Amino acid sequence: METNSNFLNRLVQRHGIKKLESLQNFHLIEFLSKVSELCDPESIYLVTGEEEEKEYVRKKALESGEEIKLRTDGHTIHFDHPLDQARAREDTFILSDTKIPYVNTKPRKEGLEEVLSLLRGSMKGREMYVGFYSLGPKKSPFQILAVQVTDSPYVIHSENILYRSAFHDFSGDKQFLKFIHSKGELDIKKRRIMIDLAENTVYSVNTTYAGNSVGLKKLALRLTVTKAIEEGWLSEHMAIIGFEGEKGTHYFTASFPSGSGKTSTSMIGKLISDDLAFIKEFNGLPMAVNPECGVFGIIQGINARDDPIIWEVLHKPGEVIFSNVLMTVDGDVYWEGSEVPKPERGYNHEGEWTMESGKPASHPNARFTVHLTSFKNLDQNWDNPNGVVIEGVIFGVKDYDTLIPAVEAFSWSHGIVTIGASMESARTSAVIGKSDELEFNPMAILDFMPVSLGKYLKNYLEFGKKLRKVPKIFGFNYFLRDGNKFLNSKEDKRVWINWAVRRVEGSVDSIYTPIGLIPLYEDLRTLFKRVLNKEYGREEYERQFTLKLRKYLEKTERITAIYQKIDDTPEEVIRELKMQRERILDYINKYGDSVSPFKLAKE
Repeated sequence: METNSNFLNRLVQRHGIKKLESLQNFHLIEFLSKVSELCDPESIYLVTGEEEEKEYVRKKALESGEEIKLRTDGHTIHFDHPLDQARAREDTFILSDTKIPYVNTKPRKEGLEEVLSLLRGSMKGREMYVGFYSLGPKKSPFQILAVQVTDSPYVIHSENILYRSAFHDFSGDKQFLKFIHSKGELDIKKRRIMIDLAENTVYSVNTTYAGNSVGLKKLALRLTVTKAIEEGWLSEHMAIIGFEGEKGTHYFTASFPSGSGKTSTSMIGKLISDDLAFIKEFNGLPMAVNPECGVFGIIQGINARDDPIIWEVLHKPGEVIFSNVLMTVDGDVYWEGSEVPKPERGYNHEGEWTMESGKPASHPNARFTVHLTSFKNLDQNWDNPNGVVIEGVIFGVKDYDTLIPAVEAFSWSHGIVTIGASMESARTSAVIGKSDELEFNPMAILDFMPVSLGKYLKNYLEFGKKLRKVPKIFGFNYFLRDGNKFLNSKEDKRVWINWAVRRVEGSVDSIYTPIGLIPLYEDLRTLFKRVLNKEYGREEYERQFTLKLRKYLEKTERITAIYQKIDDTPEEVIRELKMQRERILDYINKYGDSVSPFKLAKE
């Protein structure tokens, strides 16, 4: 097998040549040779999964200053550029010669020329790291292979925590996803993330924030969504959790925009995934796996009272990377919302920090990176190559004004269209831009959408038709307010989840409304007492579940107008939205602009 001599000469490990050639994967060596020529690193280090290689990466992350050792054994901290603290929408492009609604596109030739020019020679004088990973459990029908190339030891360290090493699975001419990253000069004006669907390749340069640089995470999601649509399965921005009911464990997927409750929901049950899911149909059943084996979670607001499981993970010895929190003078960490005394001074992503500055100590999108096995609520099936059967799907939003806390869809089609595809949520700190502004975000995946929404939803609807056991679909909103006062406490989500589990088990009834099925007061009162040992009054229930029919109508009309402008929107989508509009109008004519759930329960 012929290989580029410059590539081989740069390999730090001499045994790496033999390891690579033993795979007999010509495509792999050709790819690595071309990247080596392009980026011109001083040396190349292969990370094939051996513990000594992972330790080498951890050491290099410290030596380079990309990570700093903290007081607790195994803990390190990483700081990104002050202007590189979140996903960069304006610098991320799908390479396409055709404009796609709601997708940031750039003509393929133009985009490739731009990013390749930025990557050319970008690793000069640095070491290039190459990691070999599996998205999904190894030796699984869900498995997708991926290679990460980077000059950042922090990035490859993160990959080693978040993904399964799978070097030997590349044997033969296996196909794989390709991720090329260079921190470059960290010139934010030249930050570019280009996603080339035609070649299953992502290019990223002049950034270190993990959402823009750790290729297998949300950058890979664009590639796997495309692959899923072509093959008739689902690649989703969803957690996978097992919730206990009276009849055993029931697995749900849960889709929330970042910072809107997904991680905290994941901690309530048996954890399989906190962020991503591959869902395929086998024998008429929807089976799901986690493409990842770690967590890259938002840390702001995590405290011992509300988040005891995550709190324990973040305070016990073990491998944890903190990013963009405050490093205290004694080598500990502090983040906003932790409910511990704020230190007088420290060091954060902007440099020296003091309490007198009046600035937040940590960034609102500060993160932690940790392996799944650190969580005591990890489900025994977390790495099951066959996945778990999904019985419920949750679509959650951050809506301060309109949506009730919990609703069940009438059907798969109704749920996918009027709940999932109609999601509007307050923007969070996970993306650059104005926070708390309500924005259209179907399935909490719009930031990662590589194709038209019409094509994406058609695949979703067709997937449901393959199933002999169709999951129930629920809409959740943990953030409903009356003025500035929240109508739910943080812990109330446990009750909404318990209600959904009992709906799956068929042990509680519901009230029919024009927007779906909602809980009965008596069932919630029982659950509040059983789950939270808390009294739940009729007034609380009425404030939370009164349907603001006029606002629901306005939302339905907004969403309908969006999909009517997308050329390939399936007729089924418009039909479901029109039927919902007619139902709401009927209820407005009967009850007025809003209606109490008690009134509906009597009908």
